[in-house]
Amino acid sequence: MGARVPGGGAGVSAVPDLLQRLVAESRAEVEARRARMPAVHLERLAAALPAPRDLRAALRRDRLAVIAEMKARTPIMGSLSEDYSPARLAAAYVAAGAAALSVLCQETSFGGRPEHLAEARGVADVPIMRKDFTVDEHQVLEGRAYGADAVLLIVAALPPDRLRALLDLTRQLGMEALVEVHSEAEVEAALDAGAAVVGVNHRDLTTFQVDVGLTERLRPRVPAGVVYVAESGIHTPDDARRMRAAGADAILVGEALMRAPDPAVKLRELSV
Repeated sequence: MGARVPGGGAGVSAVPDLLQRLVAESRAEVEARRARMPAVHLERLAAALPAPRDLRAALRRDRLAVIAEMKARTPIMGSLSEDYSPARLAAAYVAAGAAALSVLCQETSFGGRPEHLAEARGVADVPIMRKDFTVDEHQVLEGRAYGADAVLLIVAALPPDRLRALLDLTRQLGMEALVEVHSEAEVEAALDAGAAVVGVNHRDLTTFQVDVGLTERLRPRVPAGVVYVAESGIHTPDDARRMRAAGADAILVGEALMRAPDPAVKLRELSV
């Protein structure tokens, strides 16, 4: 088990070793990018953009909404694409009915970059989320400057005061945050911070095991007015129907799409 996040990440558990490593990588990436592009420049870029698209509204549909994720590789599965193209994937996902896009921006372990947000934004008219291990305001501002409408905030990686601060900044920029949880205590922490979109990650980063039943167990803990997203381990239409029956508003799907012979066809199959 890894050391605790300074400040006691949600006050509920130690940070898993993998998450601790990914957070450390992200911190190093932030410092390098901050040196190349200071906040004042990002603020100018962000100010010149149209208003962010509404993630919450996009995920409120008559049927299960799909947040389609793109990533070149993962630290668990390795390479997912030999010719990774965020623009090509974004166009295909949107044409297939994706309600929103999730773009990996962590470079060290996932092969992503914030610039990929701009590539996706150039062809997509749906909300785009910066998927990263967000620990610093620079990542939120940088995401907005490159066209993101939302960011990911992981409760296990952030002390309560940092979670609130980053969520507040996100809202100040007109964006939304998907606040990710993996336990009842983390759901409580997310709601206490003011989360309007909660994502239940079925993957336990201490064991890498996936438990899709977590959505069914945690759904009663989340008020009806909060958008509920199920993440990880969703591969088949039956999985998607199970999430819908459990009360999920949306699913976030990445590896199942990236590994499919035709990601667009796979996405349509999961839009139940």
